Amino acid sequence: MGKLTTHVLDTANGRPGSGVQVELFALSGDARRALKTVTTNHDGRCDEPLLEGTALIAGEYELVFHAGDYFASLGTNLPQPRFVDRVVLRFGIADAGSHYHVPLLVSPWSYSTYRGS
Repeated sequence: MGKLTTHVLDTANGRPGSGVQVELFALSGDARRALKTVTTNHDGRCDEPLLEGTALIAGEYELVFHAGDYFASLGTNLPQPRFVDRVVLRFGIADAGSHYHVPLLVSPWSYSTYRGS
């Protein structure tokens, strides 16, 4: 059974990104359809998969991480406008029967991602 999961790691402070709002969208051409909004738990993860089973279909998706709000909530001194604010990751799911893990490693100055396991 396929599933989509995510995880936020705060690389500036060396800990999980707890309390980060994450939005999930399905993409179709220029159209964008909201699927889910969640907040990461104490371990920087979601309490359940973002999508799984028949809800996960092949196609293009977008995750939006509210990283700037997260760092502001920690009292981080951020410039205005924020250098890293909302991190948008667009990715494709080719095999809906597989596990797609899309983690975000983030600081107020940079971010990266990869297909995890």
